[in-house]
Amino acid sequence: MAAINDLIDRISDPELRRRISDEVARMQQQKKFGLVFEEHLPEATPLYDVPIKRKSLVAEKDGFFKVFYRVKRIDGEKLICETQDDKHEEVCFEKEKMVTVAMFGDPIYPYLKPIDEVQNAPGDKLWHTLIEAENYHALQLLIYLYGGKVDCIYIDPPYNTGDKSWKYNNDYVDSNDSYRHSKWLSMMKKRLLLAKKLLNPKDSVLIVTIDEKEYLRLGCLLEELFPEAKMQMISSVINPAGVSRGGEFARTDEYLYIVMLGNMSPQSLPLDNDWRGKIKGGYKDKLRWNGLMRSGTNARRVDRRNLFYPIFVSVDGKRIIKIGESIPITQNRNEIAPVIDSVTIWPIRSDNTEGNWQISQKKLASLYKKGYVRLGNFTDNGMSISYLKNGEVKKVDEGKFPIVGHRDDGSVIVDESEYEAKFIPGTQWWITSHDATQLGTKLLNAMIGKRFDFPKSLYAVHDTIRFFVANKPNALIVDFFAGSGTTLHAVNLLNKEDGGHRQCIMVTNNEVSADEEKRLRAQGHQPGDDEWERLGIARYVNWPRTVCSIEGHDVNKQPLKGSYLGCDIPMSEGFAANAKYFKLGFLDKDSVELQRQFRELLPLLWMKAGAIGRCPELEGGDIPEILLLEDNSMAILTDEEVYVDFRKLMAGREDIKSIFIVTNSEDAFMSMAKPFGWAQCYQLYKDYLENFSINYERR
Repeated sequence: MAAINDLIDRISDPELRRRISDEVARMQQQKKFGLVFEEHLPEATPLYDVPIKRKSLVAEKDGFFKVFYRVKRIDGEKLICETQDDKHEEVCFEKEKMVTVAMFGDPIYPYLKPIDEVQNAPGDKLWHTLIEAENYHALQLLIYLYGGKVDCIYIDPPYNTGDKSWKYNNDYVDSNDSYRHSKWLSMMKKRLLLAKKLLNPKDSVLIVTIDEKEYLRLGCLLEELFPEAKMQMISSVINPAGVSRGGEFARTDEYLYIVMLGNMSPQSLPLDNDWRGKIKGGYKDKLRWNGLMRSGTNARRVDRRNLFYPIFVSVDGKRIIKIGESIPITQNRNEIAPVIDSVTIWPIRSDNTEGNWQISQKKLASLYKKGYVRLGNFTDNGMSISYLKNGEVKKVDEGKFPIVGHRDDGSVIVDESEYEAKFIPGTQWWITSHDATQLGTKLLNAMIGKRFDFPKSLYAVHDTIRFFVANKPNALIVDFFAGSGTTLHAVNLLNKEDGGHRQCIMVTNNEVSADEEKRLRAQGHQPGDDEWERLGIARYVNWPRTVCSIEGHDVNKQPLKGSYLGCDIPMSEGFAANAKYFKLGFLDKDSVELQRQFRELLPLLWMKAGAIGRCPELEGGDIPEILLLEDNSMAILTDEEVYVDFRKLMAGREDIKSIFIVTNSEDAFMSMAKPFGWAQCYQLYKDYLENFSINYERR
């Protein structure tokens, strides 16, 4: 319907426009629409790096990129354009006030422009990256770089609460917009379709946080886009004090959708008391003995007829003399002859009805022989007997509970002092460290000041991703709604705790806040101006936080105070980590085809090779014929005329994992790449151009 309304607005005849608008309004009243979002207007992005040429699609820099013009000709510093509506009127603009734009789904040719870096681990080849970009185009780039290779995507998208917190088509969407939900779904679907191409289909997870405003629609959308996945929703308390909602219950929690692909599942982890809750029996740091008599469902004799058998225990209660056979359901247990010098124990429940045992006679005998059955005291109904289930037996057999002796009844005595229970929690999280105010806002303010509202608790993100990458020390983690940079901070903390080398890629735009935008426009500034860009979220919030957390100081270079929870690591220590900050730019296809953009594409090639080592930079004006970049585990042949020399240089260099060969001939590329079977080889610029010449939203 949004697309129809946009077409109606373009009708030049006012009477015809009014009549059609009235008819459409009547149609809307007669029919209820469901999750309508595919028909919405396509989003657009400004391409500040792409020169304006004839036939370029352009918009005004200080506008909202909703009205577009096609350049007919260029007259010096003037653009003669044609309106993109039914009138096709000719209009004239000053060239400096216009910018090339691309509609989402149009072919684009991205590159990464280095902005800054922080290196706090010069001996470590691991580098994280921050990409300043509209995340739709950044996802297109990431698919080229890491399609099917990402282990975990964690995103905290706009919650669409109706305040000025997110934009559609470069304009704020407020609570009065009748298409607010539909626009949000349109925005999310475009990005989730691309995100799915990033994830490893055999073993990966997508985590999306949301609140009550959109959780129902998001759940339906995720089920539609990921029908093959396992999906759960978790409720997490992030503000115990509650956020007041006038005339409603105060909001204390939010939701996490966990979308698990392939073999992915949460890992059992050692967790503190907050996670253990009030579960009967609890998650205790000791060997867990389980009652031999069944309780709960199927606990009657008739439910498990083969598990109703006698156990003959010595009169002193110290040993099992004999384990009897199961008796038929029709036989009275009192007809079974006792064994001399023993007490007969049957599975008799507290209400004196007949029950059954948990395991068979054979299994019980085997466990008793190993010391994995424990005898309790005699009771009115017999005796309390317990045993170790398979999981507990495995812990003893693997030495997690060392055997230090035996009790009088022969059961093992173990050393429990070094053991910490591991478990997977339930779907209701009320964890003290997940308080977004205390361990999100206050933590961030201590680093960079009051520059960002409502960041996530560092530990909420840390704990969530840890369930899925604890056993993946080299995991690749992506956050394309990176905001203040909590995800990279959490990944660095996780690496510090367990010695991992997980790599994080963050993507965020550089939008300013609504208040800042109003002030900047009043001062005559517009997007792209230095003053505007300086106050954007990527440069003013995310990157300063990244630098401060890695180096262990605040924006005033004062050491951070306090320690990270659960590990007592001083924040002032920082992290042994490196990060590179890029801005996504766009190249002219013709220049790429003429091989004039190698210098601009080098950082992109570095990322495609795994972002190993410091991002290489070319000095001087000439492009070398051969680049052997050992620190980056990559090599590049820019001139196929020197292939013989390149092949000799690469002989035995199995430390080089990525090879890029510049040639226009696919046959030549196949021939040249064949000797390097140990490496991943790519043809430039064909590989790049073909990837970005397609429409990512083809149906």
